[in-house]
Amino acid sequence: MNIYEETKYSWLTEEKRFIERAIAARKRVLGICLGAQLVADVLGAKVYANADKEIGWFPVEMTEHAHLSNLFTAFPARLDVFHWHGDTFDIPQGAVHVVHSAGCAHQTFVYEQRVIGLQFDLETTPASARQIITHCADEIVEGRYIQTPQAMLGDLQRFDAINQTMWGLLDRLAEDGTARNTQEGGTAR
Repeated sequence: MNIYEETKYSWLTEEKRFIERAIAARKRVLGICLGAQLVADVLGAKVYANADKEIGWFPVEMTEHAHLSNLFTAFPARLDVFHWHGDTFDIPQGAVHVVHSAGCAHQTFVYEQRVIGLQFDLETTPASARQIITHCADEIVEGRYIQTPQAMLGDLQRFDAINQTMWGLLDRLAEDGTARNTQEGGTAR
């Protein structure tokens, strides 16, 4: 689905309002893939079809501005990640563009050090990859950035690597919020 298909998926409208309220309440927000596109839309950025779909394992790289976000200080300069998307987004005004790839210029942004949009899927496991391959097999067509199921599942250790990267990112997101709450006189949560 796409974030602009509210007529077909009516729940998207309420999902956007929920994200909007969370951001306005200064909550930490992590949007992954469709979630990143929803967050970008809520922050006023355009979401549209990317020139190419990215399906499978492709490298992403840090941008020259990545150092502006302490959330990505331990993120590798280059990492092979799992993708499954056909849309992309513009970087929202006021956000830091953190990660890009050859197939999709805008892979990740950080807004106010507490809102992250990740276009790729660090949470993917072998089981979830098999499920999406089964249920979305019609999307696996010839393309510059589309791999076969065999290539996607050929090296299961890749999943461990991205999952560890995800845990590190979540830890930094939680620590950043804890440090901010403590500094502002609030309690750590």
